[in-house]
Amino acid sequence: MSDEPKQQTITVQCAIAGGGPAGVMLGFLLARAGVRVAVLEKHADFFRDFRGDTIHPSTMEVMHELGLLDEFLKLPHQKVDHLGVEIADHMVQVADFSHLPTAAKYIALMPQWDFLDFLAAQGRRFPTFDLHMGADVDELLTNNGKVVGLKAATHAGDLEVHADLVVGTDGRHSTVRSLARMEVEDIGAPMDVLWMRISRSPDDGEETMGKIEPGRFFIMINRGDYWQCAYVIPKGGFNEVRRKGLEALRQSIMALKPSIGVRVRELESWEDVKLLSVRVDRLKKWYVPGLLCIGDAAHAMSPMGGVGVNLAVQDAVAAANTLALPLLERNVTEADLARVQKRRALPVKLTQRMQVFLQDRVISSVLEAKELTEVPWPLRVLNDLPLLRRIPGRIIGLGFRPEHVALPAVARS
Repeated sequence: MSDEPKQQTITVQCAIAGGGPAGVMLGFLLARAGVRVAVLEKHADFFRDFRGDTIHPSTMEVMHELGLLDEFLKLPHQKVDHLGVEIADHMVQVADFSHLPTAAKYIALMPQWDFLDFLAAQGRRFPTFDLHMGADVDELLTNNGKVVGLKAATHAGDLEVHADLVVGTDGRHSTVRSLARMEVEDIGAPMDVLWMRISRSPDDGEETMGKIEPGRFFIMINRGDYWQCAYVIPKGGFNEVRRKGLEALRQSIMALKPSIGVRVRELESWEDVKLLSVRVDRLKKWYVPGLLCIGDAAHAMSPMGGVGVNLAVQDAVAAANTLALPLLERNVTEADLARVQKRRALPVKLTQRMQVFLQDRVISSVLEAKELTEVPWPLRVLNDLPLLRRIPGRIIGLGFRPEHVALPAVARS
């Protein structure tokens, strides 16, 4: 009897490559509408540190429309109803979410693995939802120039999925978009981010906040018993940070936030510091025959504002609303895929434009500054005029085109 891995073949109406927020949400919504869907995630579980953990009011409004918000908010999370930053010894308030016309008027800080586990559990309540963990997509199946499925490597052998539509939701380093040779427009980013965690003391206070000093930008996100910290550095500057040594990084953090004190010693090695190479880009065309990309696979966002996860969810809602009926009728056309891009391209472009403005007018000037004696004017205006804080609150919290669930649910299993 041979022990060689065997190939499994399945047929679905929609195959989704990538089990992040866009992929799992899209799979859940399509299965809820009765579409046979397979979601393929290359990792064996959702547990990954320092992923997008900010669940914005727009995403929670989707959960509310699905009748899931109360159950969702039973998961451990922290609430943030405004954002502030400390600059040149001045505390500046920059965004207010408390006036949003939503069921949840705040950002929920929640580990992404909890969010994805919750969505996957909801998807499994429908008989047409199929989630394959540990399935690494490495090939697209084509027929006469049209994508008709994909192949993935699993521990049990190759998995071949035949589908009327393949959706790439496999992130900013998307294998799917590379395999399809889709053209990417690089918009650029002047920074990278070092992520780390430092334990939280009861004396630290509750507020999620940033600290800006000449050449340095430090963000502390309240995660209950620890701070998820982001140390912003110039683009490509990690090698220089490492050359100076871990102790120099510790001292820089302690100078920015003296209250952390000896807890900075919890950064024991470079293994405790994770580099996020920031990219801002987007596909010129999100689709080819038989294939659509959404989320970071279609448009990588800067971490500024924590909007990436929520834009991905909005893409998934729009894609499900547009494609569920054509998928059920087994008649998805390029025009259907074009409608998804047309609906989502404008909010993506406007969000990236806002991020680039802040990168150029605030982040770059801070990283290049030798001294910083006053608050940059865009932030000074927000601090001086409280009503204006509702504008970034709305843009961050809801986005430029919030999507709403328009699909009825079929019977659950």
